[in-house]
Amino acid sequence: MISAASSAITATRRGDFDAVVAGPHHETAVHLAGIPFSGYPSLVASVCGQPEDSVFLLLVGGGLHIVHATLHESVQHALDRLTSELVVQAALAGMRAMQRLGMNAPTIGLFGINPHAGENGLFGDADERITKPAAERLRAVGLQVDGPIGADTLLAERRHDLYVAMLHDQGHIPIKLLSPKQASALSIGADVILSSVGHGSAMDIAGQCIADARAMINTVARLAAVPVPT
Repeated sequence: MISAASSAITATRRGDFDAVVAGPHHETAVHLAGIPFSGYPSLVASVCGQPEDSVFLLLVGGGLHIVHATLHESVQHALDRLTSELVVQAALAGMRAMQRLGMNAPTIGLFGINPHAGENGLFGDADERITKPAAERLRAVGLQVDGPIGADTLLAERRHDLYVAMLHDQGHIPIKLLSPKQASALSIGADVILSSVGHGSAMDIAGQCIADARAMINTVARLAAVPVPT
């Protein structure tokens, strides 16, 4: 799987293809083969020669678009490396991806890290140090950004085109709740678009011809509708 995806990314960068659609993966199985792997965004970054934290995951499904500042890592490790710069870069990558998807001026909802986005330091100072400065920087370059606001409040309002999640579960839970087994996962921030499905490999039903293919069909259709840069 790693070899096939890497070859497809390289060929797309060479101009042989417009984009890459990759199948679901099983990270534990990849690690058991002795290959470090934390998801397609890090693989895209590696093949493209970019820093790992310059490519982000954009989940699409259930009417939501959510880009993740951090992804497949422990919550503690994610919090330790989360910075304003990382949040800004995730939001900018998400904005550019939305533009590729046909939305020129997306509104952005920035999730807080702590409950209620920390409530002015009452529930921790992480938002004072990280997400609030990131929001100010994004507004300073002309983006329409609300937040940081608690993820529950922002999602309940459903009034933004793009959301920026700080942690894996902040972004995955709402999309998988609204679009079970039908979401697409785009790796964004590189010069190659790679998309996969929003779920992993179903090892328990392998070889039984009963897997649900809707997510892959949706993913191919979504990428087919994306204009190719000239």
